[in-house]
Amino acid sequence: MDEVVGHMTEKVVIPPAEQIEITPRRHTRKSVEQYLPYGTNGDLVPEMAHAGEGYKFHMTGLTHDERGYPNMTPPVQDELVRRLQNKVRNAADRIALFEEKDLEDADVVVVSYGITSRVAQRAIDLARKRGLRTGKLRLITAWPFPENKIRELAAKVKAFVVPELNLGQMVHEVERAANGQAKTFAVPHAGGSVHRPEDILRVIQEASR
Repeated sequence: MDEVVGHMTEKVVIPPAEQIEITPRRHTRKSVEQYLPYGTNGDLVPEMAHAGEGYKFHMTGLTHDERGYPNMTPPVQDELVRRLQNKVRNAADRIALFEEKDLEDADVVVVSYGITSRVAQRAIDLARKRGLRTGKLRLITAWPFPENKIRELAAKVKAFVVPELNLGQMVHEVERAANGQAKTFAVPHAGGSVHRPEDILRVIQEASR
């Protein structure tokens, strides 16, 4: 999510292979002649081919057609971008990842992501010690955004507090999804350092009133 996370050095525990959940991709039954690497059967997700069985691929970072060959024409661009976006949107509830804690009794929910989540956790702990019912929603994926989760919480809580290591981006998504059911408070920080927990705590206190 940000440069600080990218430079963190911490212990990573990789579980045994048998404990890792694998979602198998659907493989094509089409012949080598019929197969198109980016062709679909109407469900937006192309079928894969087994490597080494004679199927041909062309991969590029450019806008491409169903064969994988670069094609920057407006109709091809429109078709590809819409397919990719709709593929993600249709699966948003399944692939939007987040961590939640202490939401059952929360009056205020702190929505954070990236390195700011570390500082936000400290602020949440301080708030809890002061008797402020504060919960955590840490975004693991920025997009797709967990709109339904925010909407569900907005019907129960007083407010959202959104600390960000910028002058306000994700806060607008939170506010949009809350749709006026709960207030949204931004805690922007222009950079050069991370937030101070006390700054986030101060906004939590304001949001709890």
